[in-house]
Amino acid sequence: MKLTPAVLEMDFAKVQSRICRFIKEYIENTEAKGIILGLSGGIDSALTAALSSLAIGGENVLALILPEKETCTQQDLMDAKTIADMFHLQTQTVDMSEVLDVFYKSIPIFDHANRLCKGNIKARTRMIYLYYYANIQNRIVVGTSDKSETSVGYSTKWGDAAADILPISDLYKTQIRRLAMHVGIPKELALKPSSPSLWPNQMAESELGIKYETLDLILYGLEQFMKPEEIAKQLDIQQAIVNRIQTRILTTEHKRRMPISPNMHFGSQKTIIDSSDSKKN
Repeated sequence: MKLTPAVLEMDFAKVQSRICRFIKEYIENTEAKGIILGLSGGIDSALTAALSSLAIGGENVLALILPEKETCTQQDLMDAKTIADMFHLQTQTVDMSEVLDVFYKSIPIFDHANRLCKGNIKARTRMIYLYYYANIQNRIVVGTSDKSETSVGYSTKWGDAAADILPISDLYKTQIRRLAMHVGIPKELALKPSSPSLWPNQMAESELGIKYETLDLILYGLEQFMKPEEIAKQLDIQQAIVNRIQTRILTTEHKRRMPISPNMHFGSQKTIIDSSDSKKN
C-alpha cells in the first residue's frame, strides 16, 4: 500500500450526507428539542456546528461560546461569530473567568504553575456548562473531537471528550479541513492552526510534536496494520516518531473507554445466578 495523502481522500458529499443523517436521526429518536455544543472558533467545533445546522436547522442548534480571561482572543470570538452567522446558529456567550477563579481558590493544593491540571479544570468546566444547558433545555450535547487527536489521547477525560454523540470522531484532522471547505467554511478558518486554548499560546501541533499531515498518515498506516518501520520508510521519517505515536495510542487507551471494573461473577456464583434465572423463566 502506498502511504500518500491519496489514501485519505473521501467523497465529501457522501460524508456530509451520512453525518447529517446520523445527527438528524439521533435527535429524532431521542425526542430532544435540539443540540448544544461549544463553539470555540476552531475548525473542529466550526465543522460540527455547521453539520448540526445542516442536519436539523440552525434554529435548533445552540452554540455556547465560553471565553475566559486567560486564553480568550478576539480572533477566536470573531471566527465563532462568523460560523454562527453563516449557519444561522443560536448563540449564547458565557464568560467562565469568575467560576474558574472560584475553583482555583477553593482547591487547597491548587498550583497555578501546573498548567496541565489547570487547563483540565477549564475543559471540564466547559462541559459543566454544556450539560447544564442540555439538561434544562432537553438538548443533546454534541462533541467536537476528531480522530487524530482522539487516537493519541490529546483530550481531557470528562472534558472535551465527554458528549452524547461525536459526529466527526471518525475523521482525521486533514479530512476535517477538507470537509469544512466542502460545506462552505472559509479556507482561512478551515486551515487555522488548532489549539485547545487551555493556556496562552497553546498550539496543538507544537505539543504533539508533529504536523497533522504526517500524524494522519501514521495513524492510517497503523490502523491498516502496517509495520512501524514500513510507515517510517514510506513517509521518510525516523522510526522513533512512529514508535512514539504507537506508544501514545496504547498508553491513552483509557481515555477512549468507559471506566473498567472487576468481574465479580465467580464460577460458582454464576451457576447459582443462572439457575435462579432459569426458575423465574
